[in-house]
Amino acid sequence: MSLIFDASILQHQSNIPPQFIWPDNEKPCPEPPPVLAVPPIDMAGFLASEPVAVANATLLVDQACRKHGFFLVVNHGIDMKLIEEAHKGIEFFFGMPLEEKQKALRKAGDHCGYASSFTSRFSSKLPWKETLSFHYSADLHKSNIVKSYITNLMGEDYSQFGKVCEKYCEAMSNLSLNVMELLGTSLGVGATFLREFFKGNDSIMRLNYYPVCQKPDLALGTGPHCDPISLTILHQDHVGGLQVFVDEKWHSIPPNPIAFVVNIGDTFMALSNGIYKSCLHRAVVNSKTPRKSLAFFLCPKLDKIISPPKELVSEEHSRIYQDFTWRSLLEFTQKHYRADMKTLDAFMNWVQQNNIINSEINQLEECN
Repeated sequence: MSLIFDASILQHQSNIPPQFIWPDNEKPCPEPPPVLAVPPIDMAGFLASEPVAVANATLLVDQACRKHGFFLVVNHGIDMKLIEEAHKGIEFFFGMPLEEKQKALRKAGDHCGYASSFTSRFSSKLPWKETLSFHYSADLHKSNIVKSYITNLMGEDYSQFGKVCEKYCEAMSNLSLNVMELLGTSLGVGATFLREFFKGNDSIMRLNYYPVCQKPDLALGTGPHCDPISLTILHQDHVGGLQVFVDEKWHSIPPNPIAFVVNIGDTFMALSNGIYKSCLHRAVVNSKTPRKSLAFFLCPKLDKIISPPKELVSEEHSRIYQDFTWRSLLEFTQKHYRADMKTLDAFMNWVQQNNIINSEINQLEECN
């Protein structure tokens, strides 16, 4: 029988279960790490095509993405009231008794649903957190997909919660397409290429709740990993806890209520032919205040072939990763591999051993 992570009980315990104790070389830093200099990008100026703002934004984002893949977006146009409502939604859902939250319990091999520390998937190095994840589609024929998912699992009492989550996902999808215009410009493939590539995206929204931990020096809220998706747009609450590994040491990214933290994921790193980096990061916990965050994971359509545009391939910069579909990488991370700093390399090895992708892509091309 797997361990049950009941935050209402465990947050008060002075001795945490051994499954949550991380190895010495991965435990949190004893001293607060230095702050990572993450550039704030003025999205309003970029989208308005102001020459100085465009030049500044593309330079800053290019430098950040070549080095570590993290940057901030400000003047993003997202209503602060919506962000506040989404954070209140986290408090509403995770404040429910465990048996109520388990109505949405994630099924084995699935990436959606409620997970209490992923105890059903892993037996060691468990994250000190609860999550609720759900699929979002920008396909106009799949409107209300988030609200329907939540109310079908939890009941009509969760209708307002579902509406807020749906609205937040729509806002994040639109923002992520604007960010793709910026990334396309900075990479030199044009403002429209990446926007079109991710139009009608099949993305994932995740609500994160990190309870108080009486032994924060032994545990981690989220272990070190690179995101396997294309792009993460994160909003932190006031508590803080996000850390990024740059220049062989951990750095913190403090909360900024008017900004979103954006980072490159493995899928986009492959799409950029390795030019833009997916960076190792983690979340720490504390003994005084629970932490919340909203994470929107932009993903292409499931059967979209991830292949870099010709402008990013040359004799000097040959192909690094073979073509694959997002569906295959998603399945790999849910059924075969625990995401870490080597997910993409492990996936490529798995693909070669199983010769999966070639036949899959050939079938897709025949259908087209």
